Amino acid sequence: QCHKQFFLLQRVEKMGWNGAFKKIISFLFPRYFTGKMMARSIAVSGITAQKISKCITFYKNDTIAAPAVTQTGPKPLLLLLPWLGSRPRAVDKYCEIYLKTGFDVLVVESEVTHFLWPRWGLDYGAKILDVLQSQQFISRPLLVHSFSIGGFTFAQVMLHISRKSQQYQSLTNRIHGHIYDSLVVGSVERMATGVGKSMFPRLQGPVQGVSLLYFRVFKKYTVDYYNDSINVFWNTPVKAPALFFFCDNDPLSDSEEVEKLTGHWQTQGISVGKKRWKESIHAGHLREHPEDYLTTLHNFVQSLNLFGLKAKL
Repeated sequence: QCHKQFFLLQRVEKMGWNGAFKKIISFLFPRYFTGKMMARSIAVSGITAQKISKCITFYKNDTIAAPAVTQTGPKPLLLLLPWLGSRPRAVDKYCEIYLKTGFDVLVVESEVTHFLWPRWGLDYGAKILDVLQSQQFISRPLLVHSFSIGGFTFAQVMLHISRKSQQYQSLTNRIHGHIYDSLVVGSVERMATGVGKSMFPRLQGPVQGVSLLYFRVFKKYTVDYYNDSINVFWNTPVKAPALFFFCDNDPLSDSEEVEKLTGHWQTQGISVGKKRWKESIHAGHLREHPEDYLTTLHNFVQSLNLFGLKAKL
């Protein structure tokens, strides 16, 4: 086994780390490596879409969707980070919830390469920061809503913020709240489970095994980066109120680890709300428990006072 790993590392060194990574991932996960992001169609009138990059789309709300809303400053912006392999129709439901409330929405999708080669994920985090700091968005109050692996992408953003806290202080101050739905939290084994379940549910076992081998061989370029992301998540530079949606039967999200994380945040003075179900579906809580989900979400967003008057989700 050690001889095989040494031989593999020799081949990788000759090829170059980036080149080797591209060949490995394009072979293992071709449709996730080369596929284009699927176009989505928001079923809300008066919405214009602006494609900022392959993975980032801005939806501008030109309507007065919520009559009870009074706008006294820049319009709030929702930063939406979907789960890996999310279907446009599923993500649209969340976009529509916020658009009808009066938000503009910035959808930031993740690719498998951002996760499996975290250095690229860190570069992507820097690009997201550039967008949020651009003239178009620099004055906007922010609400973050991430799902599953989208939480990892947001962790890459937080890594940059934590390393240059003074430079990004104004951005941190603009984040009024952050929401985590089915956050992937736990061991590397759980991350490998997430890769298998998200990409190839019918081949989850073999893909999990390949992922674990990959993490072991490329530890310096994967696991060490993940540990940095985990550390910044536990000691988040974002002190705004937070909300977590999770369940006990989620194979990708350890509910007890979520409880430990939220408890730690509370000791740091962060206001944390939680909605925990005994049984639900990973990144599918809205579908499984619509009334609970929407009521909890509505109460949380309302408490942030992002609009002049209460707006119903």
